[in-house]
Amino acid sequence: MAITESDTTSGGRSQAVDLAGPAESTDTVEPLDPESDETAAAGEFTHRQIMRVMSVLLVSLFVACISGTVISTALPTIVGDLGGQNQLAWVASAGLLTTTASTPLWGKLSDLYGRKRLFRVALILFAASSALAGLSQSMSQLIAARAAQGVGVGGITALTQAIMADVTTPRTRGRYSGWIGSAFGVATVAGPLIGGFLVGSEALGWRWCFYVGIPFAVAALVMVERVLKLPFVRREAHVDYLGAALITGAVTSVLLALSLGGQKWSWNSGTTYTLATLTLVLALGAVWQERRATQPILPPHLFRSRTFRLAGAGSFFVGFAMFGAMIYLPQYLQIVRGMSPTRSGLMTLPMVVGMLGASIVSGRLITRFGRWKGFPMVGLPLIATGLFLLSTLTVGTPLALAGAYMLVLGVGLGLSSQVLVLAIQNDVDKSDIGIATSAASFFRSMGGAVGVAVLGAILSNRLGAALPELMRERHVAPPAGGGLDRLLGSPSAIHGLDAPLRGVVLDAFTRGLHTVFLVAAPVTLLGFLAVLAIREVSLRGSEPAKASDTGLTTPRVRSTILGTRR
Repeated sequence: MAITESDTTSGGRSQAVDLAGPAESTDTVEPLDPESDETAAAGEFTHRQIMRVMSVLLVSLFVACISGTVISTALPTIVGDLGGQNQLAWVASAGLLTTTASTPLWGKLSDLYGRKRLFRVALILFAASSALAGLSQSMSQLIAARAAQGVGVGGITALTQAIMADVTTPRTRGRYSGWIGSAFGVATVAGPLIGGFLVGSEALGWRWCFYVGIPFAVAALVMVERVLKLPFVRREAHVDYLGAALITGAVTSVLLALSLGGQKWSWNSGTTYTLATLTLVLALGAVWQERRATQPILPPHLFRSRTFRLAGAGSFFVGFAMFGAMIYLPQYLQIVRGMSPTRSGLMTLPMVVGMLGASIVSGRLITRFGRWKGFPMVGLPLIATGLFLLSTLTVGTPLALAGAYMLVLGVGLGLSSQVLVLAIQNDVDKSDIGIATSAASFFRSMGGAVGVAVLGAILSNRLGAALPELMRERHVAPPAGGGLDRLLGSPSAIHGLDAPLRGVVLDAFTRGLHTVFLVAAPVTLLGFLAVLAIREVSLRGSEPAKASDTGLTTPRVRSTILGTRR
Protein backbone atom coordinates (compact mmCIF):
# COMPACT_ATOMS: atom_id res chain seq x y z
CA MET A 1 0.00 0.00 0.00
CA ALA A 2 1.50 3.31 -1.04
CA ILE A 3 1.46 6.60 0.76
CA THR A 4 0.83 9.11 -1.97
CA GLU A 5 2.25 12.55 -2.50
CA SER A 6 -0.10 15.36 -3.38
CA ASP A 7 0.13 18.99 -4.33
CA THR A 8 -2.73 21.24 -3.28
CA THR A 9 -2.87 24.75 -4.61
CA SER A 10 -4.20 27.70 -2.69
CA GLY A 11 -7.38 27.39 -4.67
CA GLY A 12 -8.11 24.04 -3.06
CA ARG A 13 -7.66 21.70 -6.02
CA SER A 14 -5.82 18.53 -5.07
CA GLN A 15 -3.44 16.75 -7.41
CA ALA A 16 -1.83 13.46 -6.41
CA VAL A 17 0.60 11.01 -7.87
CA ASP A 18 0.59 7.35 -6.95
CA LEU A 19 4.24 6.88 -6.16
CA ALA A 20 3.88 3.10 -6.33
CA GLY A 21 2.70 2.97 -9.93
CA PRO A 22 0.91 4.73 -12.80
CA ALA A 23 -2.23 6.74 -12.21
CA GLU A 24 -5.58 5.18 -12.99
CA SER A 25 -8.51 6.67 -14.90
CA THR A 26 -11.06 6.29 -12.10
CA ASP A 27 -10.96 6.46 -8.32
CA THR A 28 -10.25 3.06 -6.84
CA VAL A 29 -10.40 1.98 -3.23
CA GLU A 30 -7.51 -0.17 -2.09
CA PRO A 31 -8.18 -3.20 0.09
CA LEU A 32 -6.78 -3.12 3.60
CA ASP A 33 -3.29 -4.48 3.94
CA PRO A 34 -3.79 -8.14 4.91
CA GLU A 35 -0.47 -8.21 6.75
CA SER A 36 -1.37 -5.31 8.98
CA ASP A 37 -2.25 -6.23 12.53
CA GLU A 38 -5.08 -3.72 12.68
CA THR A 39 -7.62 -2.19 10.36
CA ALA A 40 -7.70 1.55 9.80
CA ALA A 41 -10.88 3.49 9.59
CA ALA A 42 -11.60 5.21 6.32
CA GLY A 43 -9.14 8.03 5.74
CA GLU A 44 -6.66 6.89 8.42
CA PHE A 45 -3.22 5.40 8.05
CA THR A 46 -2.79 1.78 9.07
CA HIS A 47 -0.48 0.74 11.87
CA ARG A 48 1.97 -0.72 9.34
CA GLN A 49 2.17 2.53 7.40
CA ILE A 50 2.63 4.59 10.54
CA MET A 51 5.44 2.30 11.71
CA ARG A 52 7.22 2.83 8.39
CA VAL A 53 7.12 6.57 9.00
CA MET A 54 8.14 6.04 12.62
CA SER A 55 11.25 4.14 11.51
CA VAL A 56 12.44 7.29 9.73
CA LEU A 57 11.59 9.52 12.67
CA LEU A 58 13.28 7.31 15.26
CA VAL A 59 16.55 7.04 13.32
CA SER A 60 16.58 10.81 12.80
CA LEU A 61 15.73 11.61 16.41
CA PHE A 62 18.34 9.16 17.71
CA VAL A 63 21.12 10.81 15.70
CA ALA A 64 19.98 14.25 16.88
CA CYS A 65 19.88 13.27 20.54
CA ILE A 66 23.16 11.36 20.52
CA SER A 67 25.02 14.42 19.20
CA GLY A 68 24.58 16.06 22.60
CA THR A 69 25.53 13.07 24.75
CA VAL A 70 28.39 11.47 22.81
CA ILE A 71 30.80 14.36 23.47
CA SER A 72 30.38 14.34 27.25
CA THR A 73 33.27 11.91 27.73
CA ALA A 74 35.40 13.56 25.03
CA LEU A 75 35.48 17.17 26.25
CA PRO A 76 38.63 16.87 28.42
CA THR A 77 40.49 15.26 25.50
CA ILE A 78 39.23 17.88 23.05
CA VAL A 79 40.49 20.69 25.28
CA GLY A 80 43.84 18.96 25.62
CA ASP A 81 44.14 18.73 21.83
CA LEU A 82 42.75 22.10 20.71
CA GLY A 83 43.46 24.19 23.83
CA GLY A 84 41.09 26.88 25.08
CA GLN A 85 40.00 25.65 28.50
CA ASN A 86 38.22 28.98 29.00
CA GLN A 87 36.01 28.21 25.98
CA LEU A 88 34.97 24.75 27.12
CA ALA A 89 31.52 25.85 28.30
CA TRP A 90 30.77 27.20 24.83
CA VAL A 91 31.24 23.78 23.23
CA ALA A 92 28.32 22.46 25.25
CA SER A 93 26.28 25.68 25.32
CA ALA A 94 26.47 26.62 21.62
CA GLY A 95 24.35 23.69 20.47
CA LEU A 96 21.79 24.15 23.24
CA LEU A 97 21.43 27.85 22.44
CA THR A 98 20.83 27.38 18.72
CA THR A 99 18.59 24.33 19.21
CA THR A 100 16.28 26.22 21.55
CA ALA A 101 16.29 29.46 19.55
CA SER A 102 15.60 27.78 16.19
CA THR A 103 12.85 25.38 17.30
CA PRO A 104 9.85 27.73 16.74
CA LEU A 105 11.21 28.74 13.34
CA TRP A 106 11.35 25.16 12.06
CA GLY A 107 7.77 24.53 13.08
CA LYS A 108 6.40 27.63 11.37
CA LEU A 109 8.45 27.15 8.19
CA SER A 110 7.28 23.54 7.93
CA ASP A 111 3.67 24.76 8.08
CA LEU A 112 4.44 27.10 5.19
CA TYR A 113 6.79 25.05 3.00
CA GLY A 114 6.10 21.42 3.94
CA ARG A 115 7.47 18.98 6.52
CA LYS A 116 9.50 16.75 4.20
CA ARG A 117 11.35 19.61 2.55
CA LEU A 118 12.37 21.12 5.90
CA PHE A 119 13.21 17.69 7.35
CA ARG A 120 15.67 17.13 4.51
CA VAL A 121 17.26 20.51 5.13
CA ALA A 122 17.65 19.75 8.85
CA LEU A 123 19.32 16.38 8.20
CA ILE A 124 21.70 17.81 5.58
CA LEU A 125 22.62 20.73 7.87
CA PHE A 126 23.23 18.32 10.74
CA ALA A 127 25.48 16.04 8.65
CA ALA A 128 27.48 18.92 7.16
CA SER A 129 28.02 20.67 10.51
CA SER A 130 29.01 17.35 12.15
CA ALA A 131 31.70 16.90 9.49
CA LEU A 132 32.95 20.44 10.08
CA ALA A 133 33.04 19.85 13.84
CA GLY A 134 35.20 16.76 13.33
CA LEU A 135 37.56 18.69 11.05
CA SER A 136 37.93 21.63 13.48
CA GLN A 137 41.46 22.83 14.14
CA SER A 138 40.62 25.30 16.90
CA MET A 139 38.06 25.78 19.63
CA SER A 140 36.52 28.69 17.73
CA GLN A 141 35.91 26.50 14.69
CA LEU A 142 34.46 23.75 16.86
CA ILE A 143 32.09 26.15 18.65
CA ALA A 144 30.85 27.56 15.32
CA ALA A 145 30.26 24.04 13.96
CA ARG A 146 28.43 23.03 17.14
CA ALA A 147 26.18 26.09 16.82
CA ALA A 148 25.26 25.07 13.25
CA GLN A 149 24.74 21.49 14.41
CA GLY A 150 22.32 22.75 17.05
CA VAL A 151 20.18 24.39 14.37
CA GLY A 152 19.92 21.04 12.58
CA VAL A 153 19.08 19.27 15.84
CA GLY A 154 16.34 21.82 16.48
CA GLY A 155 14.79 21.04 13.11
CA ILE A 156 14.95 17.27 13.54
CA THR A 157 13.43 17.26 17.03
CA ALA A 158 10.67 19.74 16.19
CA LEU A 159 9.65 18.17 12.87
CA THR A 160 9.69 14.62 14.25
CA GLN A 161 6.77 15.45 16.52
CA ALA A 162 4.98 17.45 13.81
CA ILE A 163 5.23 14.64 11.23
CA MET A 164 3.94 12.12 13.75
CA ALA A 165 0.98 14.44 14.34
CA ASP A 166 0.34 14.52 10.59
CA VAL A 167 0.00 10.75 10.21
CA THR A 168 -1.86 9.96 13.44
CA THR A 169 -4.95 11.21 15.20
CA PRO A 170 -4.59 12.52 18.77
CA ARG A 171 -6.36 9.41 20.06
CA THR A 172 -3.93 6.96 18.41
CA ARG A 173 -0.85 9.18 18.79
CA GLY A 174 -0.24 8.11 22.37
CA ARG A 175 0.53 4.60 21.13
CA TYR A 176 3.52 5.90 19.18
CA SER A 177 4.73 8.74 21.41
CA GLY A 178 6.44 6.25 23.72
CA TRP A 179 8.83 5.33 20.93
CA ILE A 180 9.86 8.98 20.62
CA GLY A 181 10.78 8.95 24.31
CA SER A 182 12.67 5.69 23.84
CA ALA A 183 14.93 7.19 21.16
CA PHE A 184 15.90 9.94 23.59
CA GLY A 185 16.48 7.44 26.40
CA VAL A 186 18.64 5.12 24.31
CA ALA A 187 20.73 8.06 23.08
CA THR A 188 21.22 9.23 26.68
CA VAL A 189 22.80 5.90 27.63
CA ALA A 190 24.50 5.03 24.35
CA GLY A 191 26.10 8.45 23.83
CA PRO A 192 28.62 8.37 26.72
CA LEU A 193 29.38 4.70 26.01
CA ILE A 194 30.11 5.36 22.34
CA GLY A 195 32.06 8.51 23.20
CA GLY A 196 34.20 6.68 25.75
CA PHE A 197 34.99 3.94 23.25
CA LEU A 198 35.91 6.38 20.47
CA VAL A 199 38.11 8.56 22.67
CA GLY A 200 39.93 5.51 24.01
CA SER A 201 40.53 4.06 20.54
CA GLU A 202 43.96 4.79 19.09
CA ALA A 203 42.65 4.29 15.56
CA LEU A 204 39.71 6.68 15.88
CA GLY A 205 39.92 9.43 18.52
CA TRP A 206 37.65 12.27 19.63
CA ARG A 207 36.91 13.54 16.11
CA TRP A 208 34.83 10.44 15.49
CA CYS A 209 32.46 11.61 18.22
CA PHE A 210 31.21 14.00 15.54
CA TYR A 211 31.71 11.74 12.51
CA VAL A 212 29.74 8.89 14.11
CA GLY A 213 26.43 10.64 13.55
CA ILE A 214 26.96 11.23 9.83
CA PRO A 215 26.17 7.64 8.66
CA PHE A 216 22.95 7.72 10.69
CA ALA A 217 22.00 11.08 9.17
CA VAL A 218 22.70 9.80 5.65
CA ALA A 219 20.69 6.64 6.33
CA ALA A 220 17.84 8.76 7.64
CA LEU A 221 18.02 10.97 4.55
CA VAL A 222 17.76 7.92 2.27
CA MET A 223 14.82 6.63 4.31
CA VAL A 224 13.14 10.02 4.07
CA GLU A 225 13.26 9.85 0.28
CA ARG A 226 12.02 6.27 0.13
CA VAL A 227 9.43 6.19 2.91
CA LEU A 228 8.35 9.68 3.92
CA LYS A 229 6.01 10.57 1.04
CA LEU A 230 4.49 13.56 2.78
CA PRO A 231 2.77 15.92 0.34
CA PHE A 232 2.99 19.65 0.50
CA VAL A 233 0.05 22.04 0.56
CA ARG A 234 0.82 25.12 -1.47
CA ARG A 235 0.07 28.26 0.50
CA GLU A 236 0.76 31.89 -0.08
CA ALA A 237 3.69 32.33 2.27
CA HIS A 238 4.63 35.56 4.02
CA VAL A 239 7.61 34.71 6.21
CA ASP A 240 7.88 36.95 9.25
CA TYR A 241 11.61 37.54 9.10
CA LEU A 242 11.56 40.41 11.59
CA GLY A 243 9.59 38.35 14.11
CA ALA A 244 12.00 35.44 13.64
CA ALA A 245 14.99 37.71 14.28
CA LEU A 246 13.42 39.27 17.38
CA ILE A 247 12.40 35.91 18.90
CA THR A 248 15.79 34.36 18.17
CA GLY A 249 17.59 37.36 19.62
CA ALA A 250 15.50 37.39 22.80
CA VAL A 251 15.95 33.65 23.37
CA THR A 252 19.69 33.81 22.66
CA SER A 253 20.16 36.73 25.06
CA VAL A 254 18.36 35.09 27.96
CA LEU A 255 20.11 31.75 27.41
CA LEU A 256 23.51 33.42 27.24
CA ALA A 257 22.80 35.17 30.53
CA LEU A 258 21.57 31.99 32.22
CA SER A 259 24.20 29.64 30.76
CA LEU A 260 27.31 31.77 31.33
CA GLY A 261 26.27 34.07 34.18
CA GLY A 262 28.15 33.17 37.34
CA GLN A 263 30.79 31.35 35.26
CA LYS A 264 32.18 33.73 32.63
CA TRP A 265 31.01 36.82 34.45
CA SER A 266 29.44 37.74 37.77
CA TRP A 267 25.66 37.77 38.14
CA ASN A 268 25.99 41.30 39.52
CA SER A 269 27.81 42.73 36.51
CA GLY A 270 27.27 45.05 33.58
CA THR A 271 27.20 42.12 31.17
CA THR A 272 24.33 40.47 33.02
CA TYR A 273 22.32 43.69 33.17
CA THR A 274 23.00 44.39 29.48
CA LEU A 275 21.77 40.95 28.45
CA ALA A 276 18.69 41.26 30.69
CA THR A 277 17.82 44.63 29.16
CA LEU A 278 18.41 43.31 25.64
CA THR A 279 16.17 40.32 26.36
CA LEU A 280 13.35 42.56 27.58
CA VAL A 281 13.59 44.95 24.61
CA LEU A 282 13.71 42.13 22.04
CA ALA A 283 10.86 40.24 23.73
CA LEU A 284 8.62 43.33 23.71
CA GLY A 285 9.55 43.92 20.09
CA ALA A 286 8.68 40.30 19.24
CA VAL A 287 5.25 40.62 20.89
CA TRP A 288 4.55 43.81 18.92
CA GLN A 289 5.68 42.25 15.64
CA GLU A 290 3.81 38.97 16.10
CA ARG A 291 0.56 40.85 16.75
CA ARG A 292 0.81 42.69 13.43
CA ALA A 293 2.40 40.02 11.19
CA THR A 294 0.28 38.30 8.52
CA GLN A 295 1.77 34.89 9.30
CA PRO A 296 3.59 35.21 12.65
CA ILE A 297 6.34 32.80 13.64
CA LEU A 298 4.70 32.27 17.04
CA PRO A 299 1.01 33.11 16.56
CA PRO A 300 -0.44 35.08 19.50
CA HIS A 301 -3.78 33.28 19.19
CA LEU A 302 -2.13 30.10 20.49
CA PHE A 303 -1.57 31.78 23.85
CA ARG A 304 -5.28 32.46 24.17
CA SER A 305 -5.73 28.72 24.70
CA ARG A 306 -5.73 27.76 28.38
CA THR A 307 -4.44 24.27 27.56
CA PHE A 308 -1.57 25.63 25.43
CA ARG A 309 -0.43 28.00 28.17
CA LEU A 310 -0.68 25.55 31.05
CA ALA A 311 0.69 22.50 29.19
CA GLY A 312 3.55 24.70 27.98
CA ALA A 313 4.27 25.66 31.59
CA GLY A 314 4.18 21.98 32.54
CA SER A 315 6.64 21.17 29.74
CA PHE A 316 8.94 23.93 31.02
CA PHE A 317 9.10 22.39 34.50
CA VAL A 318 9.51 18.86 33.11
CA GLY A 319 12.49 20.14 31.10
CA PHE A 320 13.86 21.84 34.22
CA ALA A 321 13.84 18.52 36.09
CA MET A 322 14.86 16.26 33.21
CA PHE A 323 17.90 18.18 31.99
CA GLY A 324 18.93 19.08 35.52
CA ALA A 325 18.93 15.44 36.58
CA MET A 326 20.78 14.30 33.47
CA ILE A 327 23.51 16.89 33.94
CA TYR A 328 24.06 16.52 37.68
CA LEU A 329 23.54 12.78 38.19
CA PRO A 330 26.87 12.08 36.41
CA GLN A 331 28.50 14.54 38.83
CA TYR A 332 27.45 12.31 41.70
CA LEU A 333 28.39 9.07 39.96
CA GLN A 334 31.76 10.20 38.60
CA ILE A 335 33.00 12.54 41.33
CA VAL A 336 31.40 11.27 44.53
CA ARG A 337 31.38 7.56 43.61
CA GLY A 338 34.51 7.57 41.42
CA MET A 339 32.95 5.85 38.39
CA SER A 340 34.30 6.10 34.87
CA PRO A 341 32.13 7.96 32.33
CA THR A 342 31.20 4.67 30.71
CA ARG A 343 30.15 3.05 33.97
CA SER A 344 28.23 6.13 35.09
CA GLY A 345 26.30 5.99 31.82
CA LEU A 346 25.35 2.40 32.54
CA MET A 347 24.28 3.36 36.06
CA THR A 348 21.62 5.67 34.63
CA LEU A 349 19.94 2.70 32.92
CA PRO A 350 17.20 2.45 35.60
CA MET A 351 16.11 6.01 34.82
CA VAL A 352 16.09 5.32 31.08
CA VAL A 353 14.24 2.01 31.48
CA GLY A 354 11.64 3.70 33.69
CA MET A 355 11.21 6.52 31.17
CA LEU A 356 10.91 4.12 28.24
CA GLY A 357 8.50 1.73 29.95
CA ALA A 358 6.26 4.49 31.30
CA SER A 359 6.16 6.24 27.93
CA ILE A 360 5.08 3.12 26.07
CA VAL A 361 2.54 1.95 28.64
CA SER A 362 0.98 5.40 29.07
CA GLY A 363 0.80 5.84 25.32
CA ARG A 364 -1.11 2.60 24.84
CA LEU A 365 -3.50 3.43 27.67
CA ILE A 366 -4.13 6.88 26.23
CA THR A 367 -4.94 5.33 22.85
CA ARG A 368 -7.31 2.86 24.47
CA PHE A 369 -9.24 5.24 26.71
CA GLY A 370 -8.75 8.63 25.02
CA ARG A 371 -7.79 10.36 28.28
CA TRP A 372 -4.39 11.87 29.04
CA LYS A 373 -4.50 14.15 32.11
CA GLY A 374 -4.14 11.46 34.75
CA PHE A 375 -0.67 10.49 33.55
CA PRO A 376 1.16 13.78 34.16
CA MET A 377 -0.91 14.18 37.34
CA VAL A 378 0.84 11.03 38.58
CA GLY A 379 4.11 11.61 36.73
CA LEU A 380 4.98 15.09 38.00
CA PRO A 381 4.68 14.13 41.71
CA LEU A 382 6.83 11.07 40.91
CA ILE A 383 9.47 13.36 39.39
CA ALA A 384 9.44 15.48 42.55
CA THR A 385 9.65 12.33 44.70
CA GLY A 386 12.54 10.98 42.65
CA LEU A 387 14.44 14.26 42.96
CA PHE A 388 13.85 14.34 46.71
CA LEU A 389 15.16 10.77 47.00
CA LEU A 390 18.23 11.70 44.95
CA SER A 391 18.88 14.54 47.41
CA THR A 392 19.51 11.90 50.11
CA LEU A 393 22.39 10.26 48.22
CA THR A 394 25.69 10.10 50.09
CA VAL A 395 29.15 8.64 49.50
CA GLY A 396 28.02 5.36 51.03
CA THR A 397 24.53 4.96 49.50
CA PRO A 398 24.14 1.42 48.05
CA LEU A 399 24.15 1.56 44.27
CA ALA A 400 21.02 -0.60 44.09
CA LEU A 401 19.16 1.97 46.18
CA ALA A 402 20.46 4.83 44.02
CA GLY A 403 19.24 2.91 40.97
CA ALA A 404 15.78 2.57 42.53
CA TYR A 405 15.65 6.34 43.06
CA MET A 406 16.57 6.89 39.40
CA LEU A 407 13.84 4.45 38.37
CA VAL A 408 11.23 6.52 40.21
CA LEU A 409 12.46 9.66 38.45
CA GLY A 410 12.44 7.93 35.04
CA VAL A 411 8.87 6.66 35.46
CA GLY A 412 7.72 10.18 36.32
CA LEU A 413 9.45 11.63 33.25
CA GLY A 414 7.96 8.94 31.02
CA LEU A 415 4.44 9.65 32.25
CA SER A 416 4.75 13.40 31.70
CA SER A 417 7.04 14.52 28.90
CA GLN A 418 5.41 13.26 25.68
CA VAL A 419 1.89 13.40 27.10
CA LEU A 420 2.03 17.19 27.47
CA VAL A 421 3.08 17.53 23.83
CA LEU A 422 0.07 15.41 22.89
CA ALA A 423 -2.25 17.64 24.94
CA ILE A 424 -1.03 20.73 23.08
CA GLN A 425 -1.42 19.05 19.68
CA ASN A 426 -4.96 17.97 20.53
CA ASP A 427 -5.95 21.52 21.47
CA VAL A 428 -4.85 23.41 18.32
CA ASP A 429 -6.12 23.50 14.76
CA LYS A 430 -4.43 21.16 12.34
CA SER A 431 -3.01 24.12 10.42
CA ASP A 432 -1.06 25.08 13.59
CA ILE A 433 0.26 21.58 14.40
CA GLY A 434 3.81 22.37 13.29
CA ILE A 435 4.29 25.56 15.25
CA ALA A 436 2.37 24.26 18.29
CA THR A 437 4.56 21.14 18.42
CA SER A 438 7.69 23.24 18.06
CA ALA A 439 6.46 25.53 20.82
CA ALA A 440 6.05 22.54 23.15
CA SER A 441 9.65 21.49 22.42
CA PHE A 442 10.73 25.10 22.86
CA PHE A 443 9.16 25.34 26.33
CA ARG A 444 10.85 22.10 27.39
CA SER A 445 14.25 23.20 26.04
CA MET A 446 13.92 26.56 27.78
CA GLY A 447 13.11 24.76 31.01
CA GLY A 448 16.19 22.62 30.56
CA ALA A 449 18.44 25.60 29.90
CA VAL A 450 17.09 27.49 32.89
CA GLY A 451 17.33 24.38 35.07
CA VAL A 452 20.94 23.66 34.16
CA ALA A 453 21.92 27.31 34.72
CA VAL A 454 20.07 27.81 38.01
CA LEU A 455 21.08 24.47 39.48
CA GLY A 456 24.66 25.01 38.32
CA ALA A 457 24.78 28.35 40.14
CA ILE A 458 23.39 26.70 43.27
CA LEU A 459 26.02 23.95 43.10
CA SER A 460 28.86 26.44 42.63
CA ASN A 461 27.73 28.59 45.55
CA ARG A 462 27.23 25.57 47.79
CA LEU A 463 30.70 24.24 46.97
CA GLY A 464 32.23 27.65 47.62
CA ALA A 465 30.70 27.68 51.11
CA ALA A 466 31.12 23.99 52.00
CA LEU A 467 34.82 23.55 51.11
CA PRO A 468 36.31 26.08 53.58
CA GLU A 469 33.80 25.07 56.23
CA LEU A 470 34.74 21.39 56.01
CA MET A 471 38.45 22.23 56.00
CA ARG A 472 38.08 24.19 59.22
CA GLU A 473 36.04 21.43 60.85
CA ARG A 474 38.55 18.71 59.91
CA HIS A 475 41.69 20.82 60.26
CA VAL A 476 42.74 20.11 56.68
CA ALA A 477 45.20 22.52 55.09
CA PRO A 478 44.29 23.98 51.68
CA PRO A 479 46.31 22.86 48.65
CA ALA A 480 49.76 24.38 48.38
CA GLY A 481 50.16 27.36 46.07
CA GLY A 482 46.55 27.93 45.12
CA GLY A 483 42.99 28.57 46.02
CA LEU A 484 40.07 26.23 46.36
CA ASP A 485 39.44 26.23 42.59
CA ARG A 486 42.30 23.75 42.27
CA LEU A 487 40.17 21.21 44.13
CA LEU A 488 37.40 21.31 41.53
CA GLY A 489 39.13 19.68 38.60
CA SER A 490 38.23 16.59 36.61
CA PRO A 491 36.99 13.47 38.45
CA SER A 492 40.36 11.77 37.99
CA ALA A 493 42.19 14.81 39.40
CA ILE A 494 39.88 14.93 42.42
CA HIS A 495 40.42 11.26 43.17
CA GLY A 496 44.18 11.83 42.87
CA LEU A 497 44.19 14.22 45.84
CA ASP A 498 45.53 13.25 49.25
CA ALA A 499 42.99 11.33 51.32
CA PRO A 500 42.05 14.20 53.70
CA LEU A 501 41.56 16.69 50.88
CA ARG A 502 39.71 14.13 48.77
CA GLY A 503 37.31 13.44 51.63
CA VAL A 504 36.59 17.14 52.01
CA VAL A 505 35.88 17.58 48.28
CA LEU A 506 33.63 14.52 48.06
CA ASP A 507 31.59 15.59 51.07
CA ALA A 508 31.33 19.13 49.68
CA PHE A 509 30.00 17.76 46.39
CA THR A 510 27.56 15.57 48.28
CA ARG A 511 26.22 18.62 50.14
CA GLY A 512 26.04 20.65 46.94
CA LEU A 513 24.16 17.97 45.00
CA HIS A 514 21.84 17.47 47.98
CA THR A 515 20.83 21.14 47.65
CA VAL A 516 20.54 20.91 43.85
CA PHE A 517 18.07 18.02 43.90
CA LEU A 518 16.23 19.39 46.94
CA VAL A 519 15.60 22.71 45.14
CA ALA A 520 14.53 20.98 41.90
CA ALA A 521 11.86 18.86 43.63
CA PRO A 522 9.40 21.63 44.65
CA VAL A 523 9.98 23.49 41.37
CA THR A 524 8.63 20.42 39.57
CA LEU A 525 5.46 20.61 41.63
CA LEU A 526 4.73 23.96 39.96
CA GLY A 527 4.27 21.92 36.79
CA PHE A 528 1.81 19.71 38.66
CA LEU A 529 -0.24 22.79 39.63
CA ALA A 530 -0.25 23.95 35.99
CA VAL A 531 -1.53 20.59 34.73
CA LEU A 532 -4.08 20.45 37.55
CA ALA A 533 -5.62 23.67 36.22
CA ILE A 534 -6.10 22.29 32.69
CA ARG A 535 -9.63 21.32 31.68
CA GLU A 536 -9.16 17.95 29.99
CA VAL A 537 -10.67 17.46 26.53
CA SER A 538 -11.03 13.94 25.14
CA LEU A 539 -8.55 13.19 22.39
CA ARG A 540 -9.82 13.33 18.83
CA GLY A 541 -10.01 9.76 17.59
CA SER A 542 -11.76 9.72 14.23
CA GLU A 543 -10.63 12.95 12.65
CA PRO A 544 -7.41 12.43 10.74
CA ALA A 545 -5.68 15.31 9.05
CA LYS A 546 -7.18 16.19 5.73
CA ALA A 547 -5.30 17.01 2.56
CA SER A 548 -6.59 20.53 2.69
CA ASP A 549 -5.15 20.95 6.19
CA THR A 550 -1.80 19.21 6.12
CA GLY A 551 -1.21 18.13 2.56
CA LEU A 552 -1.57 14.45 3.40
CA THR A 553 -3.68 12.23 1.19
CA THR A 554 -5.47 9.33 2.79
CA PRO A 555 -3.86 5.93 2.25
CA ARG A 556 -6.99 4.11 1.26
CA VAL A 557 -8.08 6.21 -1.72
CA ARG A 558 -5.81 7.06 -4.62
CA SER A 559 -6.60 10.21 -6.54
CA THR A 560 -7.11 9.72 -10.25
CA ILE A 561 -5.94 13.15 -11.32
CA LEU A 562 -2.57 12.92 -12.99
CA GLY A 563 -0.12 15.29 -11.35
CA THR A 564 3.46 16.25 -11.83
CA ARG A 565 6.11 14.90 -9.50
CA ARG A 566 8.21 17.61 -7.94
